[in-house]
Amino acid sequence: MAHERERTDRPGADPENSDERDNHTWFDESSVMTDAMLKALTHPLRRRIMRLLAQRMHARAADLAGELDVAPNSVSFHLRSLADAGLIEEAPERARDRRDRVWTPVKGSLNVGTPEHPVADEILGDALMRAMVEDHYELVRRASSTWMDFISGRDDSLTSNFMHMNVPMDHETARVFFRTISQMAADAADRFHPDDPGVHVWEIDVIAADDTV
Repeated sequence: MAHERERTDRPGADPENSDERDNHTWFDESSVMTDAMLKALTHPLRRRIMRLLAQRMHARAADLAGELDVAPNSVSFHLRSLADAGLIEEAPERARDRRDRVWTPVKGSLNVGTPEHPVADEILGDALMRAMVEDHYELVRRASSTWMDFISGRDDSLTSNFMHMNVPMDHETARVFFRTISQMAADAADRFHPDDPGVHVWEIDVIAADDTV
């Protein structure tokens, strides 16, 4: 959605080879959202469900309903819509019995579109990006409520962060920069589990613009 997935599974790939680096696509084609995914994620409750599932990794409709303060049957309906779109799937190994339905996000990052693989539906893509901007404002509001305690020294625990940098880079260096951030996030996701002691799920938005924007 707001994340990138680097193509690291290509046999014989050499990131130091400038010709190959310039010619390969930045994203795997499979990481670009389908029309069904775009449509599903334009709904605000479904985005809330996705964020909560990302934090929990596994959850039942009743669990999500209690935390979201939404009727369980409504959550079940939206879970089915997310599953039909290919964004979540059942985790039968977590179920207590055959009637117990436990859901988990589908692994891998998604992007709305790229120059190599344009967005499937521009109207849906624009609607989703605008909705994600509103979600970003909410994240900034929540994060900023903790900054003063940290910068004043009243609380030395790092629970949120804000960074602003002006970095001179050419286009290829910028691509490597963002691929590196994406790979670091993927590595952390492989190393840690939300249930591990001392581990928290960080919600991260990365926004950048060069001086032509």
